[in-house]
Amino acid sequence: GAAWPTDDPGLGRDGRRELQTLLLARGHDIGAADGMVGDATRRAIRIEQQRLGWQDADGRAGTRILQALRDARPAASTVFQLPAGYSQFVQLPTVRSDVSMKDVQGLDTGDFNGFTAWKVETPFSTAAISVFGGQLLSFVPKGGRDVMWLSPTARQPPTPIRGGSPVCWPYFARQGQGNDVPSHGFVRTVPWELHDAQRQADGSMVLTLAPPALEGLLLRLTMKLRIGRTLEQELLTENTGSQPLVFTQALHNYFNVSDALQVDVTGLDGLTYLDKLDGGTAHVQQGDWNLRDPRDPGRSDRIYTQARGHYVLRDPGFGRSIDIATGGSHTAVVWNAGEAAAAKMDDIGAGWRNYVCVEAGNVGPDVIELAPGGRHTLKQVFEVKPL
Repeated sequence: GAAWPTDDPGLGRDGRRELQTLLLARGHDIGAADGMVGDATRRAIRIEQQRLGWQDADGRAGTRILQALRDARPAASTVFQLPAGYSQFVQLPTVRSDVSMKDVQGLDTGDFNGFTAWKVETPFSTAAISVFGGQLLSFVPKGGRDVMWLSPTARQPPTPIRGGSPVCWPYFARQGQGNDVPSHGFVRTVPWELHDAQRQADGSMVLTLAPPALEGLLLRLTMKLRIGRTLEQELLTENTGSQPLVFTQALHNYFNVSDALQVDVTGLDGLTYLDKLDGGTAHVQQGDWNLRDPRDPGRSDRIYTQARGHYVLRDPGFGRSIDIATGGSHTAVVWNAGEAAAAKMDDIGAGWRNYVCVEAGNVGPDVIELAPGGRHTLKQVFEVKPL
């Protein structure tokens, strides 16, 4: 065939991997960013070349398309306004429920470590979900320890609860937002409502919860929890408006560990991560994650992009592993404040060694764009196994 034009040099392995990562971030189903350019990658390149209006959409994995995709901005996050009346919701939680507790065996409301919570008991496990923030606080397999870490010095509402699984929605941190809105979204600091509770034939419990309707917010959120041998959690986001909306989100899981310095997380090897403790610089994960990483030991704040969605938190001290399977999640965030930063946080302090956050979400470049009427489900499943 004809020689490639010399104004578009070919790419080395790293360049091809970066190009594939950018294609994955744009929603192309090309498998792994392994640097091997096959038909699926060439097809995706042709689509992007056509989007860019190029005459010669030839599918070539060259410098020109790599530079063009680096320069092309990902979909910008929708800038969310503070919902009208938001401040009146941010107060001591009142239990709002469409469910009569006495009709559902194993479901109760009451106090859990000082927080008003829905408490669930099944033949396999117990769980507690805070009314404030709709936040899973506890999941204890029968005869085992709590899977979740709840800070012993967690502050009362209206402060966000430190521990469990905070729901960060419709944005993570303040990604794409101004400083006039709370960090991690609107729903972790309002009382949620219980819409439905069903006890299944095997004794497991399915709860459907939602935050109150927030005026002017055209995204609607519903959460489903299935509590049994495993814990399954789903966040369903629907665009009720007439324009496309772009959002970020996370289930900010704090897992209970014997010693944060001695646990490992598998499933991240080879992924690119943005290191927030290094100005957001991209690095590649070498081997399993742990706090003994010589590059920056003793702390971690990493956004793993284009993550594979299955992780195992191995904890020799507790003799268990926590298997974490996710769906609809392109990002894994792994965070532990470390000793110095935790000392400045009165709801962590010495507790920094008792937790590791492995968060399922869509964060950083992995934004979700929903067409009008569109729906997206983020899902996670925890299963405890002996080590």
